[in-house]
Amino acid sequence: MKISELHEKELLVAKSLLENPGLAAKITNLIGTPIEKGLDLLPDDWSKNIAKVTEKSLIKASDAAIFTMKDIPGEGSSNIWHKLGVAVSGGVGGFFGLAAIAVELPISTSIMLRSIADIARSEGESITTPETQMACLEVFALGGPSDLDDGSESGYFAIRAALAKSVAEAAEFILKKGITDEAAPILIKLIAKIAEKFGVQVTQKAAAQAVPAIGAAGGAIINTLFIDHFQDMARGHFIVRKLERVYGYEVVKDAYDALPKNG
Repeated sequence: MKISELHEKELLVAKSLLENPGLAAKITNLIGTPIEKGLDLLPDDWSKNIAKVTEKSLIKASDAAIFTMKDIPGEGSSNIWHKLGVAVSGGVGGFFGLAAIAVELPISTSIMLRSIADIARSEGESITTPETQMACLEVFALGGPSDLDDGSESGYFAIRAALAKSVAEAAEFILKKGITDEAAPILIKLIAKIAEKFGVQVTQKAAAQAVPAIGAAGGAIINTLFIDHFQDMARGHFIVRKLERVYGYEVVKDAYDALPKNG
């Protein structure tokens, strides 16, 4: 089966969002300073602490963000309101510096997850289903190319393949038993895997905020760029999933791989 010309154009949009460029490049362009300079300013124990903070932020966000939304597949997403919310939290974080990230990140992550769910809904997903809820969390593992990554496969379908088993197990368990204490270990296993990738993006954000003279205004701008990045990832991800519902995974993957990398 070959996808239609219209759907191929949509897939091209999705690929251009998912594969170009990484958050570090976007931040570098914004602040005019290579991200490596900010990385040198982070505390020595940063990498150890960020793993805990990102995991905790994702757990808190998954508890609260999606479940207050009405399930109306196809309803347009309100990206601007979510950007404003994240900008405010980033402004506060920027004012207090790196010390505030443990407080600011759970708030901005919850707002971002809600925005991701909003985008999922606009692409025809039913956000009350565990499969869609897990797909929303999956977006935090998508980040585009990064020099900070661990050298493992970082392409869109490679990341999805790495998470597929954990995503399916979590969705199936929640479908059968709901969100209970029993579900916690399965969710935490999935979240730990996502946090490894998300932590890279958070480190890039923190590195930018560590650059002298960024302050509250800079923190707000960087947070706006941060959510904008994940809104792009979400849009691309849920366009692909929409097409998979029509053609199946393999057909869409083959069509995606055949498209030019730079869109």
